[in-house]
Amino acid sequence: MPHSLPANLQKVTLGKLAKLGIHNRFDLVLHLPLRYEDETKVVRIAELQPGESQQVEGEVTHCEVAYRPRRSLICQLQDDTGVVHLRFLNFYPSQQKQLAVGKRIRALGEVRMGYFGLEMVHPKCRVGGENAPLKQALTPVYPTTAGLPQATLLKQIHAALQELELTDTLPAEILARLKLPAFADSVQLLHNPPPHVDEEALLQHAHPAWLRIKFDELLAQQLSMRVHYRKRRNRTAPQLPGHGHLSSALLKSLPFALTNAQQKVWSEISHDLTQSHPMQRLLQGDVGSGKTIVAALAALQAIENGYQVAFMAPTEILAEQHYLKLRDWLEPLGISPAWLSGSLKKKDKTAACERIASGDTLLAIGTHALFQSQVEFKKLGLVIVDEQHKFGVQQRLALRGKGSEPHQLMMSATPIPRTLAMSYYADLDVSVIDELPPGRTPVVTKLVSDARREEVFERVRNACLEGRQAYWVCPLIDESETLQLQTALETHATLSEIFPELRIGLVHGKLNNSEKAQVMAAFKANEVQLLVATTVIEVGVDVPNASMMVIDHAERMGLSQLHQLRGRVGRGAAHSLCILLFQTPLSELARARLKIIFENTDGFEIAQQDMQLRGPGELLGARQSGVPMLRFADITQDAPLLNYARDMADEMLRDHPEAARAHLQRWMANKPDYLQV
Repeated sequence: MPHSLPANLQKVTLGKLAKLGIHNRFDLVLHLPLRYEDETKVVRIAELQPGESQQVEGEVTHCEVAYRPRRSLICQLQDDTGVVHLRFLNFYPSQQKQLAVGKRIRALGEVRMGYFGLEMVHPKCRVGGENAPLKQALTPVYPTTAGLPQATLLKQIHAALQELELTDTLPAEILARLKLPAFADSVQLLHNPPPHVDEEALLQHAHPAWLRIKFDELLAQQLSMRVHYRKRRNRTAPQLPGHGHLSSALLKSLPFALTNAQQKVWSEISHDLTQSHPMQRLLQGDVGSGKTIVAALAALQAIENGYQVAFMAPTEILAEQHYLKLRDWLEPLGISPAWLSGSLKKKDKTAACERIASGDTLLAIGTHALFQSQVEFKKLGLVIVDEQHKFGVQQRLALRGKGSEPHQLMMSATPIPRTLAMSYYADLDVSVIDELPPGRTPVVTKLVSDARREEVFERVRNACLEGRQAYWVCPLIDESETLQLQTALETHATLSEIFPELRIGLVHGKLNNSEKAQVMAAFKANEVQLLVATTVIEVGVDVPNASMMVIDHAERMGLSQLHQLRGRVGRGAAHSLCILLFQTPLSELARARLKIIFENTDGFEIAQQDMQLRGPGELLGARQSGVPMLRFADITQDAPLLNYARDMADEMLRDHPEAARAHLQRWMANKPDYLQV
């Protein structure tokens, strides 16, 4: 292969390079520096500035091994203006010889004030420095891994830069229009920046050379998604026209009418299901916006056409909530859903699998158990996946493989900021429910220090004695010495003592499913007034009479989790309150999170700010999504580049298909093709 790594590299070196994602010579070209060292000039010792990395040249006037406070090699380096100390905590006998008194050396390192004055700790040293010519470019420092020296990386990267023909994949007219530098010039500058370069712009990734690399990466991502989008439209899926008799019957039986936003997204989904290519639509909606009824209508459209539907959720509590709700809605219409989860008894699981395989069951609801090998569908036409970002690529592929080419509806109550959707979900059609159903009362959020815990107890007691219900959420089940958090078990015992007059339930992840179901049913029936729980109640729990939520150690939870938990209240007519109980002192990140959740109720705004705090990959589990992760571009900071890349992807596929293919080959050759998910 023309771009393969040199054949003379040792196997161990190839293994280390692979750890860094380097599999060919072009990967070497795109292995860009973390920072730079300036070996283009020598600074006189008297002019050294603490806190800066600088290079000096002088004669070793003293060198000894000191043993206090720990064994270290300490040398004095002197020029005609002053003295600087060099300190080595890890050193070899050969280094002692190199740094013997009388030797002339160059030393490069970060300058700081030490006990004896200015010092450098572990500087880079070159013996006989006065004879060595100064470098003509800044020295790159690359990301590396244990056992792979900078020198090895530098040698291989420079060889790749010389040997590869770095032709431009972008047509000249596009380059001129966007005022971007050539690709070859950009990578050469980033690997070998001249001394006069704007180093701050380089480090901030704001230099034109960096903009070119980031644009190319974003363009490759957008192109790959456009290509996938077109491929999907060439595949054949069952056409499922909306006959309407089942969906009309369901809508008539409901005690509420669809909101305008629900009607709009339902119309989009219904239209997709009539097409001859597979739907791949993401349905977004904030907590409590009513996604489940839309999913039920989509399921009925498939069932009206004689096709089966698989409805999958990531946790047993959420999957069971969907099962119970859909069973209540659909059994009066003659549709009896099957329930499938890992905790079912073997006999019940076998019976459910037989009903699904024979086609007797048209709707199967469950957890990961739905895509196990023993589960076979007779005629699968639609797959619905709730909280889709919590499933890995292979899991979603396995479920889709149960049918010849089923339609897919993915749902998320973790709102996705627009820039993120443009980048990571550009291959999907996206529907958004952007209004809450009438009757949802706004939830008042209060931040309360742990020092005022007694006041919170009183608020909870009053709410429950007035006939309402409350949640008390704790983040851990078992004692943790490191985090020292209140546990659900301890809290349940404590609250039972404080509130002898209240009926208090407990639910957590270590209860078996029948125990969980029993507690939740009692809470829903108002037989339990106060529910102590872990975050298993984060999604899917709907108890309209619960109007108070206390989140203990709120500073330990993420924004999405806090927002989801808060969404468990405010579902009825009563005034609702969410108390975020926090312990001090707060870290900067925890303070920022609590401020955001206190000031915002809009899930999209919270998600946007969460992305700025944590980054897109962590926010959405995007590492699990199969979408190529971005190495260089930041979709928050580089939103304008993303807009250009999105528009340019369509233009290149239309007007420059060969250039588009070359660009994809350059950037995506090593990426696993999970884009079909």
